[in-house]
Amino acid sequence: MEQKGLGGSREQWRCIAFIVSSILLWNRASAQIRYSIAEEVKEGTVVGNIAKDLGLDKNTLKERGCRIVEGSTQSFFHINQNDGILYVDRIIDREKVCERSNVCLINLKTVLENPLEIHYVTVEVLDVNDHSPTFSSKESRLEISESVLPGLRLQLQAARDPDVGQFSVQEYRLSPNDHFRLEVKDRGKDGKIPLLVLLKTLDRETKKTHKLLLTAVDGGKPFKSGTTEITVDVIDVNDNMPVFNEDTYSVLLKENSPIGTTIIKVNASDLDEGSNGEIVYSLGKNVNSRIGELFRVDPSTGEIIVQDLIDFELEESYEIDIQASDKGSAPLRTDKSVLVNIVDLNDNTPHIEVTSFSRAIPEDARPGTTVALISVLDKDSGLNGKVICFFNEDVPFTLSPSTQDNMYSITTKSPLDREKQSIYDVTIVAKDAGVPSLSSEKSISIVVSDVNDNSPQFSASPYTYYITENNSPGASLFSVKASDRDEGDNSRVSYHILRDGSEKNKLHSLNLNINSENGEIVALKSFDFEVLKTFQFQVVATDSGTPSLSSNVTVNVFILDQNDNAPVILYPVSSNGSAEGVEEIPRNVNAGHLVTKVRAYDADIGYNGWLLFSLQEVTDHSLFGLDRYTGQIRTLRSFTETDEAEHKLLILVKDNGNVSLSATATVIVKLVEPKEAFAASDVKSATKVDEEDNVTFYLMITLGSVSVLFIISIIVLIAMQCSKSTDYTSKYLQETNYDGTLCHSIQYRSGDKRYMLVGPRMSIGSTIVPGSHANTLVLPDRRRGSGEVRLMLWMF
Repeated sequence: MEQKGLGGSREQWRCIAFIVSSILLWNRASAQIRYSIAEEVKEGTVVGNIAKDLGLDKNTLKERGCRIVEGSTQSFFHINQNDGILYVDRIIDREKVCERSNVCLINLKTVLENPLEIHYVTVEVLDVNDHSPTFSSKESRLEISESVLPGLRLQLQAARDPDVGQFSVQEYRLSPNDHFRLEVKDRGKDGKIPLLVLLKTLDRETKKTHKLLLTAVDGGKPFKSGTTEITVDVIDVNDNMPVFNEDTYSVLLKENSPIGTTIIKVNASDLDEGSNGEIVYSLGKNVNSRIGELFRVDPSTGEIIVQDLIDFELEESYEIDIQASDKGSAPLRTDKSVLVNIVDLNDNTPHIEVTSFSRAIPEDARPGTTVALISVLDKDSGLNGKVICFFNEDVPFTLSPSTQDNMYSITTKSPLDREKQSIYDVTIVAKDAGVPSLSSEKSISIVVSDVNDNSPQFSASPYTYYITENNSPGASLFSVKASDRDEGDNSRVSYHILRDGSEKNKLHSLNLNINSENGEIVALKSFDFEVLKTFQFQVVATDSGTPSLSSNVTVNVFILDQNDNAPVILYPVSSNGSAEGVEEIPRNVNAGHLVTKVRAYDADIGYNGWLLFSLQEVTDHSLFGLDRYTGQIRTLRSFTETDEAEHKLLILVKDNGNVSLSATATVIVKLVEPKEAFAASDVKSATKVDEEDNVTFYLMITLGSVSVLFIISIIVLIAMQCSKSTDYTSKYLQETNYDGTLCHSIQYRSGDKRYMLVGPRMSIGSTIVPGSHANTLVLPDRRRGSGEVRLMLWMF
């Protein structure tokens, strides 16, 4: 029947605990959830719905890594990430978890990430009446002298019940008798102590021993009990009890005191003589086993001695019962309590625990962004347990204390830049306020993730390239290169040519193509220096980030001339278009007379357009001479009667290219008498005027075309230089010199140097010297006194 009642009581308590566990207790001041469950409930018992009580979306619990963090090494609970319900993970024995604490609390932390959240959950484990009071021994003996007066109080062996509160020992009952009654002394946390009180004097001759039954009863419903049998032996004579010299004993003891340290010496005296007055000291009968392990009492001197390690963090004070007993045949005993207060020493280093940690943080995170949460625990008390945390080096992070004690958050305090530093190895130092202080360190690595905050940068700006005309279509001309300091897709660069729709840009950019991966630029057609001398376009480099960033660069291209145009004879030209002409001169002209002037034009420039004239064929070399630079044909001597009347001259006109090109003209010189020449001049004047008009017309067209091309080139170059730095400034001036041949002369300046591109005619006083490609002309620089100016001839 008793077992059945106990089983029913347990089931009732479990039912009550299950109902209580479903009640949510909110504490808005501390933002904690509190649940209650009964001890020894089955595994899988529901404690509470954390997701519902916290207002969390249960569908995101698994994604956010919802988990339970317990402060102890044992795990008693787990949370279901599918429904957010907290379950019991193992059977909880309250007496093992909280020993004799009145309130058994298990503190949990619920951690969620993305975003980071931490909630505190407290589970109170309720006691059930699952233990009966027990005595350390089933039998005990007491010896009482018959001379003892009524009122004697003897401390009896107390019963122990692992349960707490109302389920612990609540009362003691003594079997009915005529000589004794029972009193109960409440010792607070040490429970109730039974005292045996003598009601009237004992008479050993009447009754030598007294058998008593002591029963301990707890407060359960139904209650549980335990019994012990007390045998009282009546001893004769010794009628004086030992008396302690002090009413109370209290002492301070530092933790970690060496084994063998004497705490205090108690002293008691007995008015009896002989063996009845000799006193023996010992620990009281109700001293728990832990006190017996830590301390011992010298039987003779009464010294209390340390015999094991004293730890303040385990217990802050001890109340030691000391018993003084004489050596009479019926020993008399007196009990006294000694209060030992343990003094805390700073013997525990702070412990750092990383509760939550985001291993990668984007470089564009704002100051104040949380990186990690840490908790610090110091088992010491007072100042020894006060902990401050800091970094041991200068880092762009700060430690901010949380509202919870010993909780800190690591946050950013300044902007981050992955391109300057991608990983921070930070060391957290926790230091207590003890003297001397103790500290501990913990290192974590914080990775800075990349964001697309750097646009591609070209290796040069602007780019300037020189290419020769008549290039092969589709062949690579040159390349541009851009780099991006970001990483991954943010640093992957692609290229394209900017086509802004303007006619000029469209004309040039449509003739080019660029490899989007490596920036290699190819021409889709050949360039002709005589048509286009320079142009520019823009290349855009774009990364693959989201959103993408880009930058552009200007590419200046200069076309270099090749000798690809043969000289063109402008005079003489016959009516059928051939380079032939007839000149009539009087026979009586003197030496040096100008017969005619051969005029020619070459579209190339520099040496490629510098024309030289030579007599290829002539009937009489002594009569005529040809100026190799001007093309003027003059008489070398006066004519005689024996000289023929008609002379044929074949003039070769060639340029000065590496592979020279040439053209020929034929001039027939007829000698006439002076009168005929004068008459013929009137007749031929009209025809001569027409021919000269035709030549002038051709010259004007040619000069106009050349002038327009050079003016366009000068405008483009000036516009380029105005938009660029002075280091790249060039000034172009066009000079045309007609001295029998169309000449090209371009001057330009770069920095402190002046360059000239020279055509076929050199000015007086110039000297040709060996140089780059044997085409460098050095001219006096009137602006700089005795200095020289290097003049480059564009002929490669």
